[in-house]
Parts: sequence; structure tokens; C-alpha cells
Amino acid sequence: MSIPLEQWVEKISAGDRRAVSQAISMVERKDPSSRPLLSALFHKGGSARVIGITGAPGAGKSTLVEKLAIDYRRTERRVGIIAIDPTSPYSGGAILGDRIRMQALATDEGTYIRSMATRGQLGGLAPAARDAALVLEAAGFDTIFIETVGVGQDEVDVARLADVTVVLVVPGMGDDVQTFKAGVMEIADLFVINKADQPGTDQVEHELNMLLSVAPQAGSRRPSIVKTTATTGAGVAELVVEINKFLASAEQSSSRIDRRQQNTRLYLLELLRQTLFEKVAEEQIDQKRMSDYVEAILERRRDPYSIVDEMLDASGVGARRA
Repeated sequence: MSIPLEQWVEKISAGDRRAVSQAISMVERKDPSSRPLLSALFHKGGSARVIGITGAPGAGKSTLVEKLAIDYRRTERRVGIIAIDPTSPYSGGAILGDRIRMQALATDEGTYIRSMATRGQLGGLAPAARDAALVLEAAGFDTIFIETVGVGQDEVDVARLADVTVVLVVPGMGDDVQTFKAGVMEIADLFVINKADQPGTDQVEHELNMLLSVAPQAGSRRPSIVKTTATTGAGVAELVVEINKFLASAEQSSSRIDRRQQNTRLYLLELLRQTLFEKVAEEQIDQKRMSDYVEAILERRRDPYSIVDEMLDASGVGARRA
């Protein structure tokens, strides 16, 4: 960090876009100076609303996010967009994909768009997505959209981050709608049938209603179903109304409070797990030792479980295990 921490915080809090971009880049590459910066920025947030947009590839997530952002900008809300893209197998960076569809927002000073790579992370999110959202919140963005990579029913991590999770389905999915019951189905606060101008929309709506009638729901509120055609903007205003209605009703909902507590607990444990791993990796792992461990496992001289225990013990972490 080339400038003092206080200046970084001041610049980000003032909405300096360059400082925001640099801070998110530091978070992505796990720069050691990002930790104290995030700690300082944490106390600047708390008021933004995070909206998760997920669904299968080709469902029109990027186009819908663009139209939603434009609608929220009409009320002069500052909008941040974190778009999770597949990871390049060569550079490890984000393959920007259909981020080019958000050109209508590219020159809007009240909108900030950031593509992030999954870097092999399962669950549809980039590892640094939560911290990036924290930076945007501290920079004064009122509404933050998280668009997941679009990998199917493994895409559930967004529900741990978002205040409201919107799941997109499209006509023509057929039996694929049934697979949502095993994964993405349970995380939806709202369902959107996008591309509703295509044949089969009523059938998709019927299938969703059938599944919702038998699927257990967290709390008493059944997810609403909204039909949109993102390319034309049809239904987007109705979706905004439903999102805002959900957020308003969720503020004092006991089930939502419990969910936030559970999600915070899980995040704290994940952060602890990550920090412990980095500590052990820094102290115990070098290429020679790792190669020796790999050879020992391949030759069946050692098992991986005792090796991990050995590494934890050597770091001082294992000594405290009961």
C-alpha cells in the first residue's frame, strides 16, 4: 500500500473510482495490505442492499442486471455490479464473456461494474466477491448486484451474501426445472421467468408453482414468480417492485434474522479456515517438502490424513486439537 491507510479509506469513502478499483484488485490478489484496509472499511458499510442474480447459463442474467441497474439509477441510487465470470485457464483472470452487453452503463458515473474470476471456486462466486462488495458499500454504493457465473445447481453461495436472491429460469429448460429442487431451488427469494416472450412460458410457471407447493420454504413467505423479457425491459419494473417489497418485509422477519446470523457464522468460520490454511501454507509448505509428501502418498508409504495432521502439529495448530 503506497499511501497511508487513512488516505486509502478517505479516498474510497469519497467514491474515488480508481481507489475502489485498486482496493478490489488488492483483495483479489490477496495483497497483505488488503486485510487492514477491509477492517477499516467494514465500519463504513451496513446500509447497502445486495441483490444476488443467479441461474443457468444463457438465462439472460447480464441483460437483466443491466436493465435492473438502469431502473435503480432512475431513483438516483448508486449501483455497484460484481459480475462473476469463468476463469481463463491461461491467465487465471476473468473471461469477460457477455459483460460487453452492459455498454449502456459504461459511462455512468453512478454505476460501477467489476468482473471477477471464479478462480476454480465452486458455488458460483469468486472468492473475493464478499470483500469486493464491502469495498463498494464503503464507497457509497446503495445497491450492489452480484451476478453469478451460471453453473447450475451448485450455485448456492450467493444466498449467503445477498439480502435477496433472484433465480432465473427460461422457457425450454424442460426437465431441468426439476433439478433446481435439489440445489438452487431452495435459495430463491424470487423467481424470474426470463425470455417470457418465448413459447413454453406458461408451462415453466406451472412447473415452478407445482414445485413450490411441495418444496419446504425457509419461513412462511412463498417466493414470487415474475415474468420478464430482459432484452426489451418488459417486466423489469414489476421485478423491482417485488425485490423492494421483499427487502422491506424481510427487515424484521425472524427467519431472515436467523438466516443472517447463520450466514455470518458460516462466513466467520470460512474466514478462520482460510486464515489457518494460509498460516500453515506459509510456515510448512515448500516445493521440496510438498514433492516429498506427494511421492510418499503415491507410493502408499504415507497417507494424506496423517500428513495434514503432521503439518498442523508442526505449525502449532494441531497441538490444540482435542
